[in-house]
Amino acid sequence: MVNQYPAVTHTFIKREILALERLDVQIIRVAAKSGKALVDPGDIEEERRTFYLLRRPLGLIQAAGLMLILRPRSLIRSLVMSLRMMRRSDRGPILHVLYLLEACRVASLVRATGAAHIHAHFGTNPAEVAMLAAELSGATYSFTVHGYDEYDKPEFLGLRVKIRRAAFVAAVSHYGRSQLYRWCDGADRGKIKLIRCGIEQQFHHAAGNDETPCEAARFVCVGRLCREKGQDILIKAAALMAAAGHKFEIILVGDGEMRAELEGLIATFRLSEIVRLRGWMSSEDVRREMIYARALVVASLAENLPVVIMEAMTLRRTVVATQIAGIPELVVPDQTGWLVPAGSIEALATAMTECLLASREKLSAMGRRGRERVLALHNIESEAAALADLFATKACPKQTALQSSPPLSTAVQ
Repeated sequence: MVNQYPAVTHTFIKREILALERLDVQIIRVAAKSGKALVDPGDIEEERRTFYLLRRPLGLIQAAGLMLILRPRSLIRSLVMSLRMMRRSDRGPILHVLYLLEACRVASLVRATGAAHIHAHFGTNPAEVAMLAAELSGATYSFTVHGYDEYDKPEFLGLRVKIRRAAFVAAVSHYGRSQLYRWCDGADRGKIKLIRCGIEQQFHHAAGNDETPCEAARFVCVGRLCREKGQDILIKAAALMAAAGHKFEIILVGDGEMRAELEGLIATFRLSEIVRLRGWMSSEDVRREMIYARALVVASLAENLPVVIMEAMTLRRTVVATQIAGIPELVVPDQTGWLVPAGSIEALATAMTECLLASREKLSAMGRRGRERVLALHNIESEAAALADLFATKACPKQTALQSSPPLSTAVQ
């Protein structure tokens, strides 16, 4: 279960689902809505296979009526839980009512398909819907915490309650697990499991055996154009480098609410020939941009552990990144890349300049070590196997419905 799926920024979820299916775990994809501007063929296929809760609003009302008839006590308990979630929430009561209606629809799907467990991605509203749907259906639930949003406002999200009621909770980095430790009861710490995001073999093989570094004076930055990702700081660092006489270019892949502001900065600093905004791209095109770049730049002010860093390092590209959150778990100074203080324009410009002037031998050694580190820590097959084992042992030890449920198209007709 995801709020929006597929989405151009959620490739890691798609990889996990496909890896679980290769292990014969049957997955029913459920989302509130589809992502926008889908350009990747794999995303378009995932959209076809996903059940969307909000495409037929009347179905939510019908599901609530069905729950009232079949499980009235569970519906009352779920309503009480929903009211408690509203107390400190930064979202209005209407949204929480919508989450309860969505949960009724999910519970109906669980009953129709015989699914044994509900797993949500993100500890925000998907985890709340999963928690309520579990109460309504009798299934167990779990969720994966990915981003910094959950750590910014854990009390508003009721994160402690969600963890307490879950069969387990997956963290994608040591940093992420430490933050969940802060916001759960001591007795629930054992529920927090480290399940990293993984890179599939196809992506590994794209790097081949060619250890030749890219020596082009070219950087790539991939991510949503927003305040947290720090692209404005990157553009100002580029202005310092250009003023110092360095010749280079920066490709910004992504789109978002800060696009107009970033275009204005590029015009103000006269960097139109240096910094280029390319919008969203398919996975294949993003990979190509990384291969043609000397290094990936991550100027973020808030993160967990960006998947784009794993992708770049798999392709033997060095990384210039801010020293925050889980990033140092992969980017090691003088070994796999450069780390700089978050928000420091000067430090970012200095690190990028050092990367720009680095020798072929240094780039090659960094690229090799980075690839080895990612392959050791972020193999999608082993991470999916660990998650599947949690489904079997922590979530639904007495049921086998995950391996035997009928196809969604048949079950919900």
